[in-house]
Amino acid sequence: MLFRSQRLIDDLELVDYPERVKSQQINWIGRSEGAEINFKTTIDKKIRVYTTRPDTIFGVTYVVISPEHQFIIENKDKILNIGEVEEYKIAANKKSDFQRTELNKDKTGIELKGIKAINPLNGKEIPIFVSDYVLMSYGTGAIMAVPAHDDRDKDFAEKYNLPKINVIEEQNGKNIVVNSEFLNGMDSKTAKKEVIKWLENNGIGEKKVNYKLRDWVFSRQRYWGEPIPIVHCDDCGFVPIDESELPLTLPEVDDFRCLEGGESPLENIESWVNTTCPKCGKKAKRETDTMPQWAGSSWYFLRYIDPKNDEFLANKENIDYWMPIDWYNGGMEHTTLHLLYSRFWYKFLYDIGIVSNPEPYKKRTSHGMILGENNEKMSKSRGNVVNPDDIVNEYGADTMRLYEMFIGDFEKAAPWNTKGIKGCKRFVERVWTLQSILKEEVSHENKKLETLFHKTIKKVSEDIESMKFNTAIASLMSLLNEIYDVNEISKEQLKTFILLLSPFAPHIAEELWENCTLGEGLASLYAWPEYDKNKCVDSEIEMVLQVNGKLRARINTPTGLSKEEIFELAKESEAFQRAIADKTVIKTIYVQDRLLNVVAK
Repeated sequence: MLFRSQRLIDDLELVDYPERVKSQQINWIGRSEGAEINFKTTIDKKIRVYTTRPDTIFGVTYVVISPEHQFIIENKDKILNIGEVEEYKIAANKKSDFQRTELNKDKTGIELKGIKAINPLNGKEIPIFVSDYVLMSYGTGAIMAVPAHDDRDKDFAEKYNLPKINVIEEQNGKNIVVNSEFLNGMDSKTAKKEVIKWLENNGIGEKKVNYKLRDWVFSRQRYWGEPIPIVHCDDCGFVPIDESELPLTLPEVDDFRCLEGGESPLENIESWVNTTCPKCGKKAKRETDTMPQWAGSSWYFLRYIDPKNDEFLANKENIDYWMPIDWYNGGMEHTTLHLLYSRFWYKFLYDIGIVSNPEPYKKRTSHGMILGENNEKMSKSRGNVVNPDDIVNEYGADTMRLYEMFIGDFEKAAPWNTKGIKGCKRFVERVWTLQSILKEEVSHENKKLETLFHKTIKKVSEDIESMKFNTAIASLMSLLNEIYDVNEISKEQLKTFILLLSPFAPHIAEELWENCTLGEGLASLYAWPEYDKNKCVDSEIEMVLQVNGKLRARINTPTGLSKEEIFELAKESEAFQRAIADKTVIKTIYVQDRLLNVVAK
């Protein structure tokens, strides 16, 4: 598990994922570096703790172990309050790991009576507590508590009146160790190394890397799910069914509900449950738990590659050709567990030679959530659900499609807005009426759109690649406004516009493509427009003229003029002339092709 955990972190360097997705993966895996340390006890038994801060060991004032810790089981006859401890364990087992480790929850615990731990560096006896915020599944199931430098330990210590010893002080921007004998005066980083060296030299502890990633609970007590191909035999134990019986399929049932005791509904299907042991041939029972929904979703894409293959998961040549997946897009809710499970599953297939690369997806993106108009998550209980069928019936499929992409940043949540969808409807209607201003030959005024068309091709092309659909559509809206200002469009211009619109509103695009005979075949299959970068530069721009930082005028000028040339043209503006009349120009500030600011007194 440790080796695979590190691979899951290291191999993120091989893929194109957003940094926040990589961070979520790394945080969930939870790699930490520290030390495991043996604390002797007054009954001559050891408690091995894991800590990420061995430099604070002289500040330890108590030790905490998990309620499930083996130390309790092995020494119950020496714990004076064992009954109380076991009752606490029963209560802890009723909580989830999340409930137990919540930072803001009230900390609870019980001191082990009759036993103390001994700090291995200074020999001091300290109390041992049992608390449910320590889990057996992480580290060693035991921690050393330093309440002076850990908020969780501090809250616990204050509740149980335990001492705090300050062993770290900030000096000149550095964390310096104090009250720690031979570590005094060292910075925290150096002290960590020295403590670990001392522990290893004295056979008391060692450097250790830990991960929060834990084993996957791979069973569900329900009907829906892949059946687990295992039988239970009284003589042979757990036995896998023969490969020739795969795939094992679910039986047909009338009632999908779990049984009263929480057992799987499959328990009631005796004809399916009762079978024979593949090993000894005696009576046996099938496993009635099913796999979780993550199981199939972790690898199903591989089956798409070769769906009719009855011999293998997929043909090796097909896998080598199609894998890894070029681009996987999904919701942000799947960027931790589903992505992690899928990567883990794929690495197993890689290790046994089924697939030829270590990662299933080259690129991963995530879309945001569409909220209700009240800015809350859509749900029936809140009464803010928008039915897509209703929107399509009222406004059309293209309007629905356009608005979903125009609503906001692809990766961020955005509230539904009825006014916004009406705006997209008006845009679609204006696109349709372009037919009425279509001209075989256009005026000189129309040719001024050439630069804007090339800019729009560049903008839409780049925005589609970077998933900025909202700004791509906005640029098409701006271009449409400029076309209507000129009030005419050539066939070639309409062809370009429709091709750019096609990914966003395919139905109206294909209708116009055919109605106006813009090209052969379908618009969606036609070559994408190309832009000329030289024609993406305006030959004329609007220059802002300021005097002492205040806007005085705007003038149209050719691009690329010098400060001196712009200043001469500015003098032709009456408003600018009035602003500097009777004043002495002290200096001029010029931003190329954007702004001229004159400082005058």
